[in-house]
This record gives sequence, structure tokens and C-alpha cells, in this order.
Amino acid sequence: MIKTTVLLLSLGAAFAATAPVQAQTAAAPAPAASSASCPAVLKHTFKRLQDEAPQDLCQYAGKVVLVVNTASYCGFTPQYQGLEALYAKYAARGLVVLGFPSNDFKQESSDARKIADLCYNTYGVKFPMFASSVVSGADANPLYAELIKATGNQPKWNFNKYLIDRNGKVVEYFPSKVTPQDPALVGKIEQALGG
Repeated sequence: MIKTTVLLLSLGAAFAATAPVQAQTAAAPAPAASSASCPAVLKHTFKRLQDEAPQDLCQYAGKVVLVVNTASYCGFTPQYQGLEALYAKYAARGLVVLGFPSNDFKQESSDARKIADLCYNTYGVKFPMFASSVVSGADANPLYAELIKATGNQPKWNFNKYLIDRNGKVVEYFPSKVTPQDPALVGKIEQALGG
């Protein structure tokens, strides 16, 4: 009886010693791109639209990034469909579309839930969307300040597009009227993807 109790206590202690290590391993977050491998233009954190969880843009390092300022009540709002189609077509090859709602042109809701509902339920958006922010002028968010500096073009309306290559170089700016299916935009994306 004493030997059995000692054996059970030993097994219990061994299990207890390894259990926290297993739990820590399972709960460990996925490693983010190291700051050395993250290009300067992506070294920013923004809140995610649907839940305001902070998102480090360095997670997109090594991808081709299309950054778009969006709005819910604009004549260009149906471009969400085209942007989602681009994302669906090229995501496997390394494209990510990042949507930044903005009320700079007085065509966006102040209610994040309404913006999210329009994006996800009306247009079926699956690409990353961020909380509403300023994208033009002196108060532009830090990412947009860099995009404006790199291209010499700030958004003059909703659905302006900036293309960043895999190395973090801002390679092109497209105004609102350039649709997601425009051959000029698609050609630049394919070129940046390497095909």
C-alpha cells in the first residue's frame, strides 16, 4: 500500500511539473515579424474594426500590400466588391488588402458596428479592416503620413489606393476612379507579386 501511494504521488508530481510547460507552449502567441525584417512603412499598430484588438502591421511584412481608405456612403463604396475579389484571387500569392475607413470626406459612419456590418455583411469583405481614422492632412494617421510622403499624393477622396511591394517600398498611388479591376492596378499588383 505504501509503495503504491509513493508511486502515485511521484507520478502526480511528474505530471504537475510538466503540465504548466505544456499549457504555456499551447498558449504561446505566434511570433510576429522581427523589427529588423519589418519595413519602416509597416511599423505601426492599428485597432481592428470589428473588435478594436490592436494589430501590428508587421504581420504583413513580405507581402504585397494594397492600402485603401474606405467609406460607407460614397459613390465608390461598391469598390469593396472588387477589392474583395482582388484579395480572394491573389491572397495565396501574397497580396493583402488593408482597409482604413475614414470620415475625412464626410461619408463614413461614426459607428464602428455599422461600418463593420456594411463591410462584412453587405459586401462580404474578408480582408483586414481597421478602426476609422484620419487619412489626409496634418492629422493623417502614421501609415498614411508615410504613404503621402512616399508618393506625394494624399487621398483627395475615398477609395484611393497605395501599393507597397514585398520589400516595403511604396511603388504606386491610384486615385479613387481607378477601380480594383483596372488593368493598370492589376498589372502593378501582378508585377509586385512576381508574375
